[in-house]
Amino acid sequence: MTAQAEVNPFVAGLAGRCPACGEGHLFDGFIKVTERCEACGVDLTPFGAAEGPAVFIILIVGTLMGFGALITEVAVAPPVWVHLIIWLPLTCILCALLMRPLKGVMVASQYRNKAAEAGRHDL
Repeated sequence: MTAQAEVNPFVAGLAGRCPACGEGHLFDGFIKVTERCEACGVDLTPFGAAEGPAVFIILIVGTLMGFGALITEVAVAPPVWVHLIIWLPLTCILCALLMRPLKGVMVASQYRNKAAEAGRHDL
């Protein structure tokens, strides 16, 4: 096998590509990580990001929506139903849009750092 250039985990993760070769698909579905890369055959099952991306999404989207709602309330003082119509759908949309790229970055970073989920043998 020939030596290949090292794949940037952020670029591979954001693009949804294999963290080993940068060519194969990382996901099998919306956010389910594929078991093996179709291009290089690397096993990706130990690199399940679990709830890691959700934590970052909560922090990012929560900050943006919280400050947005606060600024809107101070500047315009709309009724509560206007806040619900604006911020609730926007929160859901942003969470859905960020889940796949952030999970890809998390899985690619785990692969790059040779990290895997702790198993029974690690205790």
